[in-house]
Amino acid sequence: MTLQNGFTDRILIIRLSAMGDIIHTLPAAASLKKSFPESRMAWLIASRWMPLVEGNPYVDELIPFDRSSLSSLHHSWRSVRNFGAAAAFDFQGLLQSAIIGRAARPKFLFGFDRSVARESFAASLYTHCVPVHGPHRVERNLQLAEYAGARELSQDAWIPEGCAEGQLPSTPFILANPFAGWPGKEWPLLSYERLAEILQRHGLELVLNVPENRAAELSHMKHIRIQVSSLRGLINATRRAAAVVGLDSGPLHLAAALRKPGVALYGPTDPVSTGPFGGTLKVLRTDDAETTYKRHGRIHSSMKAISAEQVAEAVLRSIARAHSEALVSRS
Repeated sequence: MTLQNGFTDRILIIRLSAMGDIIHTLPAAASLKKSFPESRMAWLIASRWMPLVEGNPYVDELIPFDRSSLSSLHHSWRSVRNFGAAAAFDFQGLLQSAIIGRAARPKFLFGFDRSVARESFAASLYTHCVPVHGPHRVERNLQLAEYAGARELSQDAWIPEGCAEGQLPSTPFILANPFAGWPGKEWPLLSYERLAEILQRHGLELVLNVPENRAAELSHMKHIRIQVSSLRGLINATRRAAAVVGLDSGPLHLAAALRKPGVALYGPTDPVSTGPFGGTLKVLRTDDAETTYKRHGRIHSSMKAISAEQVAEAVLRSIARAHSEALVSRS
């Protein structure tokens, strides 16, 4: 299908959260804007994640989705209505996001079909249900844009500069964020201590980036520098890092979008569909790891099976490969 020119004057992107999912939507949003450059594009997004899209050259307007109070929610609904979208794209795939899409009153409301939407009933609200394929969510999002007529497709994600926060080393450092959406996806904190000791022998410092409300949990760390920052500070630190050690969480996908070298640690979740996109990060996962999205309250055994020695070796190799590729590109 191809959108008629008269219906591409205003495009609404609906992707409220979370961090990694928003990053995975950035290429599709850019592809839509590049394909319909005369359109005005708005993005409805949860307020806490707005720093990921602020200043984006492909997004003309950000509409904060705020449910903190009835008045805030009413303001969000009114802003969506007033935007006057001709076409809307629900990249969230939830009943809530589909209802918002209908409330925007677009002529076209695109979303994933029942087999892909996170909540299958959401598909009943779309004017166009798109059957997508391919393992990764970046690929699926691009197919949704392509179905609507986008032809200038790009897999790149534009990321803002961020801003300097906290204390970072002046020498090369490795960045990690030890927390994930649920404990089952995390790596033991003692393993970070061991990793830091190994990296120090190679002239690299390990920095753990955390939000302020979780910094106290790392106060016992002896060989690690703790950086407390907001999302903007995380973006800046990721840009400055020599490499990244990531979990299946937003900071990893940020690093992947920035094409950073490093390592992605996976256990119960499937790196084929939710792994780092772009190929710069090496995935470490045990061969016998089960795939489950059950929100385990404790660190999964498959994550404990990944040793600090394995991670250190993979990080150093990733850095060496990145340096080698940079030399080749300059020659």
